[in-house]
Amino acid sequence: MRLMNAFGDRARHSIISTVPGALGAREAIDRGVAVDFPEDHPPVIGKPAIGRYRDLARYMRGFDLVLTYNWGAMDAVGARRLFGGPPLVHHEDGFNEDEAAGQKPVRVWFRRLMLGAADALVVPSHVLERIAVTSWRQPRARVHRIANGIALERYHPRNAEEWTLKHVQGDEVIVGTIAGLRAVKNLPKLVRAFADSGVSGRLRIIGEGPERAAIEHEAEAAGVADRVDLPGFNPDPASVIKQFDIFALSSDSEQQPISLIEAMAAGLPAVATDVGDVREMVSTENLPFIVPAARGDLFALALARLGCDAALRRAIGTSNRRKALQIFDEKQMISRYRALYASAVGQRGVLG
Repeated sequence: MRLMNAFGDRARHSIISTVPGALGAREAIDRGVAVDFPEDHPPVIGKPAIGRYRDLARYMRGFDLVLTYNWGAMDAVGARRLFGGPPLVHHEDGFNEDEAAGQKPVRVWFRRLMLGAADALVVPSHVLERIAVTSWRQPRARVHRIANGIALERYHPRNAEEWTLKHVQGDEVIVGTIAGLRAVKNLPKLVRAFADSGVSGRLRIIGEGPERAAIEHEAEAAGVADRVDLPGFNPDPASVIKQFDIFALSSDSEQQPISLIEAMAAGLPAVATDVGDVREMVSTENLPFIVPAARGDLFALALARLGCDAALRRAIGTSNRRKALQIFDEKQMISRYRALYASAVGQRGVLG
């Protein structure tokens, strides 16, 4: 949505979701952006079939550029592979819980066969870049690693006066995370680690999803239900992340999580699982608090260490923000996407 808003009136968009009705993010699209949500398209997912692929290819010929995202859109890539069509750029940003422990061989082979139809393959992380080249066997020239970016100016850490006041008053420590409540995020593990850490504060989980009941059950079982907050989804993460003292990421699979970038930009230290590019993302000072995904005990110890040392939290948060300002600027990300898409359609400067 951020790219659509950045391109403004230079492009018209048609959005097709592979999950019927999953269009909640449409509210984030600026009013001045020309966009529609067609329902007359051929099925995008289903068993591979020549007729369906042919219909998809015919449908895509009505566009100047097709952007596909993740495994759910690979049939559209396959349709172009078999029947041609307009320029196509495919994007992969990670794996869900069904591939958290490893890729499914049939998906690996399908990507090998079909990704040759893409003019470019975009990934956000070094890990996915390596997978694209070695596992999916894509030429390096086709693979473009574009780091995620955010509007850094919206994320301001507490100033020195605010830090001092909180420390003097002895306010409770807030461990927080922003995540969809899905199994791959393993938020029950975070609840257990919080309980085991002995941090005398609160755990605040911002987000919504199917794992809410499992998280609540774990909080009850661990005896911390009265200290675990589940306020639901918030469309403005910048407004809530400054409530945290420690950012926590307990996922079993990630690539380059935007929530971690937001936490770094807000000047927070992070306790996180060593998945995807997380270790490469954080500052050197934060590295001791990146732990193996299977080691909930180490996660708890890391929370405990940061929970009792406000000065350490602030020092690590400062170094994280410094790195975020260097690497994760939204303007850099948008510029690279703009150039890539314009090159794919052969019209330099078409997107501004």
